[in-house]
Order: sequence, then structure tokens, then C-alpha cells
Amino acid sequence: MRHALNRRQFLAASAATAGLLASGGIQAAEYKTKLKKALIGNPDEKTLSAWKAAGFDGMETGKWDVAPEEAAKGRKLAESLSMEIHAVLYGWANFNSEKAEDVTGELAKVDRALKAAQGYGATALLLVPCRLTRSVKVPQPWEFDIELDEKTSHVRRVVEGDNSPYAEYIAEQNRATDASRKAVEALIPVAEKTGVMIALENVWNQFWVKPNLFANFVASFDSPLVKAYFDIGNHVKYAKPEEWFEALGKLIVKLHVKDFKVDREAKSGGAFVDIRDGDFNCPAVRHNI
Repeated sequence: MRHALNRRQFLAASAATAGLLASGGIQAAEYKTKLKKALIGNPDEKTLSAWKAAGFDGMETGKWDVAPEEAAKGRKLAESLSMEIHAVLYGWANFNSEKAEDVTGELAKVDRALKAAQGYGATALLLVPCRLTRSVKVPQPWEFDIELDEKTSHVRRVVEGDNSPYAEYIAEQNRATDASRKAVEALIPVAEKTGVMIALENVWNQFWVKPNLFANFVASFDSPLVKAYFDIGNHVKYAKPEEWFEALGKLIVKLHVKDFKVDREAKSGGAFVDIRDGDFNCPAVRHNI
């Protein structure tokens, strides 16, 4: 098994979306770390060559459903161009399904994805353990005021005052936490064999929406192979990026970088915009990494 890297080493090898250093005149020399830039795509020679010429350092690929041998070919291709495939994007899993066969099938897929990630030479697999699929009443992003049971990662309340309108949502949140923990714990032995981290994300899945809640859930595994993949723009509508960095700290191993402008009148709570045009305080975030 490869040795786990520390947070700064991982962050120096990540930043999975372009733009953080290129925007707003920010210079890497002003900071203690230098972020490597990557995009998300498929590892073919044309793409990797173009991205190398454009100044990128590597790729995150969503092509996880491949044999390790095929993934290894992608690794060799990337290395021949002085590029790296630093992560694999699995995305949403179905660990909170009420059907046991669904969960079993999903575990097999993630097992395959971890082995593919090893073939690519990737250090992490981006995994969203589950998402809300039932039609229940959910607070607006700015209404959340969560009371947390730190021992179980369960929530006791999600807003101030009367929580009865959100009783079903609270039940779904807590069920998702228990189901996800059981599933991810079952995958840790695979992560150990492959040397690939399970990097959890909560990208608009309606669960673990506040910094202290997500941090508590990720930390509850108490494993060097279960950490957080943090997307700055996806979380702006729930809390300032600085608050997420403060809560997650060393749990963060990879970053996605984009910006979001909060608009409480909009259906999705706002919209994605170019970096520095939204509510992502780029210098403050960069200071944290």
C-alpha cells in the first residue's frame, strides 16, 4: 500500500478544476504551497497533449468502469506526456437505497472503480455516498441551523424552532448517514489493498450540508483512507468557503474549484459564475491552502 500523503501534499497535487491561480492576478509565489491544475476528462492522447500545452498538470477522469489493465494504459500515456491522472470521479452512489440488492450492486461498482483508480495511478476516488431521492420538505440553504449528535453524526434538528415540518428529512438524513457509514466501512479494505483514498463529497445531494456536520461524518471513519473531496463553489450557498475549510481542515485531500453567486430568489439558491464574480473569496480560500 502506498503511504498516505498529508493534506498539503495532496492539495499541491490536486485542484481539479482550472482557474484558481489563473484568475484575479493571484500568484503562487505569494503562498506556501503551489497548486497543480487539472481538468476532468477521458485520458486520450489528444486531450492530454492539449491540456499539457495549455499548462495543466494532469487529469481527473470519470472513466471508472474499466479493468485495471486498461487504466494502466492511461497511466502510461499520461506519464509519457509528463502528466498524471490524479483522481477518478465515481460520483453518486446508491448506498441509501432501501433495496439490499441495489446497495450490493453499488458496492461492487465502487470496488471496481477503486481498482481502476489504482491502475491509473490515482490517489483518490471521488465518491458521493448517496443523495436524497424522496420528496420531503428540506430547509432553504440559509435556513439550516443544525444540532448534531457528535457520537452518531445524527442530526437532532435542522432549523431553529419547530422542526416538525422537517421530520421526514431529518429521518432521511440520519438513515443516509448510517447506510453510508456501513457501505464505506465495507470498502475500506479495498482502499487499503489499492492504496486509493475514498474521498467523500456531498455535492448537492441534500445531505451533510453544513461544515460541522460533514466534517463530523467524514472524521467518524477515523481512517487515513477516508477523507473529503471539497468543491468550493458547490458549498457557497450553505456557508462561506472559509467556514468549510476551518471545519474540514486536514480532512480535505482534493479540491474542485469554481464560483457561485448566491441569490435567495433563485430556484437553486443562485448560479455558478466565473471565478471572482461570485461569493467565493478567492484570496481568503487560497490563504487556507
